[in-house]
Amino acid sequence: MNISVAMATYNGQKYISEQIESILDQLNENDELVISDDNSNDSTIEIIKGYMDKDSRIKIYFNNEKGIISNFQNAISRCHNGIIFLSDQDDVWLDNKVETIKRYFSEKDLTLVISDAYVVDSNLKMIQDSFYKIRKSRKGILKNITKNTYIGCAIAFRSELKEKILPIPDKVPMHDVWIGIIAEKYGHVKFIPEKLIYYRRHESAATNYKSSLIQKLKWRENLIVELYKRNNRTKL
Repeated sequence: MNISVAMATYNGQKYISEQIESILDQLNENDELVISDDNSNDSTIEIIKGYMDKDSRIKIYFNNEKGIISNFQNAISRCHNGIIFLSDQDDVWLDNKVETIKRYFSEKDLTLVISDAYVVDSNLKMIQDSFYKIRKSRKGILKNITKNTYIGCAIAFRSELKEKILPIPDKVPMHDVWIGIIAEKYGHVKFIPEKLIYYRRHESAATNYKSSLIQKLKWRENLIVELYKRNNRTKL
């Protein structure tokens, strides 16, 4: 069971080396790390190319400042292996992440797996010992439309899901809630209890933003509309 890791990057020079190393240590020779960069203007690209010079499993593509949803879409669309892991640029994977997720995918009917995570600060100091606890994470399409509990950096899914999730609509609130709900709608999802990443929260994190109530309601409306548009696709 070969895997692809889809990573989106943008000005990630401070943390990306630590994340890349935590991923590469767990990959087999036929696995791949697929990176999409959204026109970083720091040393992110130079750091990535330094790893590429030593490891042919790393591939990089460019997204031309189209935003985080499009950046992940670009990475996912270029993945070739049977299981696709999503990765942020600034977290750290625990050394049993890949092995644990692959074990769950031995269940043939499972479409998507999401793990719990330790929430840490920029120095990996513990903030909260469970992301699930913070978000009250669980399955449920209506629940996750109302309040998203999917966390992209802890998601892995079968490549067959690509035909359902791509293209990711640019008006949905985030790629992770779209992927999670589509997986629930057309397949089988499991929230597993293991904590498999250090989920780093810091001032420059891509998902550190506050939205107005009106914006949140608009995002939910957009999500429902886009889900309706794909309602007639064949079940996995």
